[in-house]
Amino acid sequence: MTAVATAVRPAPPAGRASAHRSRTNLIPTVILLIGALYCVLPVVWILIASTKTNGELFSTPPFEPTFHGGFVTNMRALFTYDNGIFTRWAVNSVIYAVGGAALSTIVCGAAGYALGKYRFPGSVMLFRLIVAAVLLPQIMLAIPQFLLLAKFGMTNNYAAVLLPQLVSPFAIYLCKIYAEASVNDEVLEAARVDGATEWRIFVSIGARLLSPALVTVFLLQFIGIWNNFLLPYVMLNRDQLFPLTEGLYGLLIITGGQAAQYSIVIAGVLVSIVPLAILFLSLQRYWRVDLLSGGVKA
Repeated sequence: MTAVATAVRPAPPAGRASAHRSRTNLIPTVILLIGALYCVLPVVWILIASTKTNGELFSTPPFEPTFHGGFVTNMRALFTYDNGIFTRWAVNSVIYAVGGAALSTIVCGAAGYALGKYRFPGSVMLFRLIVAAVLLPQIMLAIPQFLLLAKFGMTNNYAAVLLPQLVSPFAIYLCKIYAEASVNDEVLEAARVDGATEWRIFVSIGARLLSPALVTVFLLQFIGIWNNFLLPYVMLNRDQLFPLTEGLYGLLIITGGQAAQYSIVIAGVLVSIVPLAILFLSLQRYWRVDLLSGGVKA
């Protein structure tokens, strides 16, 4: 009888394995810290710069705050500039962002649900076109959209900014994929057996199961419209219709021998960040990590 000896590799020392894990975990931590600093430092600079006057912006270190009442002075100058037109710009931004995001969420949610749960002639080709449109930079569409709306006399008003934002290819794609994964066909079929119409099914069942995707679409559209500059710049030429992005840009290019209002613009940027932070924090609890969870759990 022959005994076969099996070579067993000795386990590495506990100290060496712990050191290897520490080095492995250190790299992602450093990358995350660098990414966090990249995102946070501009906001910190805006907070500090909002406490400085125009002269102090260029004569003091970037991250050294001043306590000479510059913040209060800048805010007062911001809200009293040109008879308080900043407030008008803020209201316009709310109208554009909230109205455009809400309408876009309804349109894209319904379109994504229809593409995900129904099969009709041309649905596959239509979805392929939508996927192709996702790759198309939206900035390329500003001029064609302006020319199209100009033919109907619909430029230089609220509709000129709202209408081009209604359809988002990425939002439709997101809702379609989520509807396929989250809205269970058995639940829809049971509702049809009970006599519910397709519209009732969508409102009562589909929209509720799609709520995480709809919240995500609303947030993305709100941020995109709130920060949009080119479309209002192309569509509008009246100060009373400007959003915050275009209005604050106008303060940086003041002509007629007047200096650019850097401190006022920085204060305006700080104010414009607040609604985004509030919206993000308030809607975050509606998100779902398990995007593949369906209407019926196994």
